[in-house]
Amino acid sequence: MERKELLYEGRDKKVYATDDPEKLIVSYKDDAIAQNGKKKGTIRGKGVINNRITNVLMQLLEKQGIPTHFVQQLDERETVVRKARMIPLKVIVRNIVAGSLSTRVGQPEGTRLKSTILEYRYKDDVLGDPLINQYHAFALEICTPEELATIDRYALRANGILKECLQELDITLVDFKLEFGRLSDGTIVLADEISPDTSRFWDTRTGEKLDKDRFRRDLGGTEDAYQEVLNRLIGSM
Repeated sequence: MERKELLYEGRDKKVYATDDPEKLIVSYKDDAIAQNGKKKGTIRGKGVINNRITNVLMQLLEKQGIPTHFVQQLDERETVVRKARMIPLKVIVRNIVAGSLSTRVGQPEGTRLKSTILEYRYKDDVLGDPLINQYHAFALEICTPEELATIDRYALRANGILKECLQELDITLVDFKLEFGRLSDGTIVLADEISPDTSRFWDTRTGEKLDKDRFRRDLGGTEDAYQEVLNRLIGSM
């Protein structure tokens, strides 16, 4: 498939047009940004690792009945995806208290939640991706009630599938972010990525962080942590 003009460049990826109007090429970068853009750096090899992890997990979810934008991996950094109009909504799935939730609810990080929490953030860099609820989403025409019901169902289903998969690898799925888009026929699909950039992965036995928190909190060993997640994932295949 031929890569054409650059359509979009974000914090972590570049998106290119192709000779097929219904398909795009996503290229993963090594850039790392945290704290709403206040902290910037590079995580060596991150793009290669996130590309592979995302594709493995997307295919796992697709096989379990969750439609995704994944088509095929081209090389270490680039993947063909179906073109989708992204819904400006970040869906945060939380199983354990961590990060901003700890501050907001006054619970120590690591507290296990009695039930899974779904949070929505309005995707807007200028506004800092503020927390919203379903009434905001409908009033601002971000999505319809029917679309949000589908999104919620896919998010909770993905949570169950990923928790089970990762538990077998001694990885605890603390929380993760999902994004969705609409295909040309209106079908809702899981898009973007699932990786240590967008998830909190903790080693089940030691509690060691295997995700972007190592970069956010200057813990060191970020590259090794990302690689460890990939090694466990592909080692189970």
